[in-house]
Amino acid sequence: MNTDEYFRPSEAAAYLKSSTSTLAKLRCAGGGPFYVRLGRAVRYKKSDLEDFLAKSRARSTTEGARQ
Repeated sequence: MNTDEYFRPSEAAAYLKSSTSTLAKLRCAGGGPFYVRLGRAVRYKKSDLEDFLAKSRARSTTEGARQ
């Protein structure tokens, strides 16, 4: 059984120390964390948010631009 925790967009934004509008823009443009859509509801798996943070790490601005 999967015991991963799921967050609403406002909870995910708080976890990432970001905004819900940033997450919404990333959902439209791509490049953001994976998410699940249940009808009109959007949910983010905690492990996907952690993966997104880990993959977003950079040491310089040029590293971030290559991704």
